[in-house]
Amino acid sequence: MVSNRKVYLSGFFSGDRDYVVRSLLGKAGRGGSEPGEVLATIAGLGEHDDGVWFEAWSALGARVAGIAAGCAQAGHRVSAARAYLRAANYLAVAVDVASALDDDAKVRAAFDAHRAAWEGFVASTRWPVERVAIPYEGSTLPGWFFHPDDAGDPRPTLIVNNGSDGALSGLWSEAAEGALERGYGVLLFDGPGQQSVFFERGVPFRYDWEAVLTPVVDTVLARPDVDPGRLAVYGISQAGYWVSRALAFEHRVAAAVLDGGVVDVARSWTSQIPHSLMELYRKGEVAKFERDMSIGMKLPGGRATLANWNFRARPYGTTGFAATLDEVSRYTVEQVAAQVDTPVLITSPEREQFFPGQSKELAALIPGAQLLELTEAEGASFHCQPLARELTEQRMFDWLDERLATGVHAR
Repeated sequence: MVSNRKVYLSGFFSGDRDYVVRSLLGKAGRGGSEPGEVLATIAGLGEHDDGVWFEAWSALGARVAGIAAGCAQAGHRVSAARAYLRAANYLAVAVDVASALDDDAKVRAAFDAHRAAWEGFVASTRWPVERVAIPYEGSTLPGWFFHPDDAGDPRPTLIVNNGSDGALSGLWSEAAEGALERGYGVLLFDGPGQQSVFFERGVPFRYDWEAVLTPVVDTVLARPDVDPGRLAVYGISQAGYWVSRALAFEHRVAAAVLDGGVVDVARSWTSQIPHSLMELYRKGEVAKFERDMSIGMKLPGGRATLANWNFRARPYGTTGFAATLDEVSRYTVEQVAAQVDTPVLITSPEREQFFPGQSKELAALIPGAQLLELTEAEGASFHCQPLARELTEQRMFDWLDERLATGVHAR
């Protein structure tokens, strides 16, 4: 008999798709998935056929969205909200797979279906919500402000900052509902390179995230139901970079949680490229670098590597391997982290696979930052500890509650 520990450690697949499954299962605690639906879907799947993965998650998302629509039509609002949330998360997987396929038509169709499920959830959830237009460089960013049950004013508020490829529906399970249950107002938003701002408008990521977070903070602090002394920010995955970068310039936030820490985004790219190719890039031999990278993508296993590159590179808005590395290399906080004066908690799980060691490194760079170490023994390993979200939520919100109790910056 295979032990539970062996199954937990070895996972469902050998590659990145194992993380996709873990992330979906980890959302079940807040209704973001149904384990039986997830396990039944992957039962007949291999991990390397992108087309089959796309169709499987698209079909599951469409089926569950259909259930949600039927519940809504029959007046079963709670059932509708829960089904819409699951559907949105399943369809978000299809969006990511379509991005790896580099098929614009499939990406847009999958995103439209995902966003329709999210809007179905927003329309049927029990939590009061209002749409917010965040002024941004002559346009606006879309936001959703959710209110807790107790409508006392003013109150602590949490801005939830997404990562590089997450969905709003995922943020619901990772931070939003947990904050609402604890009496926080919650703002979710799409920033440059994220969700609707990228897929519908084509606006790519930017490294200087203070240009994004400051307008968000302005918008939140203009609300009468927000206590300006108890404003917090939560950033997940690559937002560990974006939020820490922004806090070096934006000093009105009372406390922040980085889940986890990111110092230098480029390392997660360059560590996967052979040394000989990186030497060409560093020497500025761009033509040779492009040629050899293209050749490498045609070797056995290269198709999966190219798909992963396409998926990760798409929201940076760049063309070519060298140009993408040029852009990604701007995403570092090494020179500005010491300017952060906000109390910060940084999660640091064992077996972090995307930004190994960077949580501890960031904690050493930000004055007074606290490191929240999470272990494999308590089921909290891998990037953003996908199967330990309840544990993560408890620890980070207990910390936030204590930091915000006085309404001042208190380390």
